[in-house]
Amino acid sequence: MKKLLFTIGSFLLIQYASAQENNPIKISGYIETYYNYDFNQPSTNTRPNFIYSHNRSNELNVNLAFIKGMYQTDRLRANLAIALGTYMTANYAAEPDVMKNAFEANAGVKLSKSSNIWLDAGVFSSHIGFESAISKDCWVLTRNISSENTPYYEAGAKLSYTNDDQTFSATLLYLNGWQRIKRLDGNTKPAGGLQLNWKPAEKITLNYSNYLGYEGENAVRVQRFYHNFYAIAQLSSSFGLTAGFDYGTQQVAKGSSDKKEILSPVLITRYTLNDQWAIAGRYEYYKDKEAMIVSAVNPNFEVNGYSLNIDYSPFKQALFRLEGKIYQGDNQFMRNNATVNYNSSITASLALSF
Repeated sequence: MKKLLFTIGSFLLIQYASAQENNPIKISGYIETYYNYDFNQPSTNTRPNFIYSHNRSNELNVNLAFIKGMYQTDRLRANLAIALGTYMTANYAAEPDVMKNAFEANAGVKLSKSSNIWLDAGVFSSHIGFESAISKDCWVLTRNISSENTPYYEAGAKLSYTNDDQTFSATLLYLNGWQRIKRLDGNTKPAGGLQLNWKPAEKITLNYSNYLGYEGENAVRVQRFYHNFYAIAQLSSSFGLTAGFDYGTQQVAKGSSDKKEILSPVLITRYTLNDQWAIAGRYEYYKDKEAMIVSAVNPNFEVNGYSLNIDYSPFKQALFRLEGKIYQGDNQFMRNNATVNYNSSITASLALSF
């Protein structure tokens, strides 16, 4: 109860502060409710275990809801967002109780008066991939498999640079691990990453991100090296294209030169009919044949995915979404306690933001 009262009191104080004219504090919020129907009818109402967002089936639920306070001046910035939902339950299961609702908690300082160089530390969104936890910002309602199985969030510090015309940015990261706020007990090795983002033209974005770290306790730890490439092109006022490619390797055992590997291309197209309606389609392929990341029914995890998405936004702050999705893979899914080659689902959501 004390924690609840503290949270409510803090929120009211921030609201009051943000109402003052020219105050550097801004408040925003987001809530996304959803309903998913999985035609394989899982007995626990939980989607396949490689799905973490919108992962509950045959029930109305909240995927993600948060209140965020942001502080921004010329030389200082900070973000604090407290969240709940099935996304938080699935992704923060390994974190200590006090951090299980920390969607964002970071602070930064600008290191140069003349250049846009920032040092930020805390909990922040992942630097890997083009799909985030906030569904309204993604072209398709649910995430692709590579987005689901790379970090959604990270904890550590990052040094970032952006040029004056905002066409190029570079970020160097020091991290506690692969989607970890609390470093794994018994693992003393930090992790790190790099992100390079370039906009060669107004409507084209090119991005490369990587991650290098060690998984497992020191006695058995193995090195993981992961690469993510993507390109986003708005080819016309109505038509956009996103292409992504992930490739990762991990030692089979400590000291071994043998590697496990992951391979995952993704292609998304989106057509905007008008200010209210849009449609999108996605193809994805994911191969993890030695359970580097995905622990599947069949260890030879190789899946093709197809999605069709429809959006309706009656006004700027509201978004209704409907997506049909089919996964295909040899004996990768369960239905009536037997393995099958497919998983199909329909997901509907309503997202509100302010």
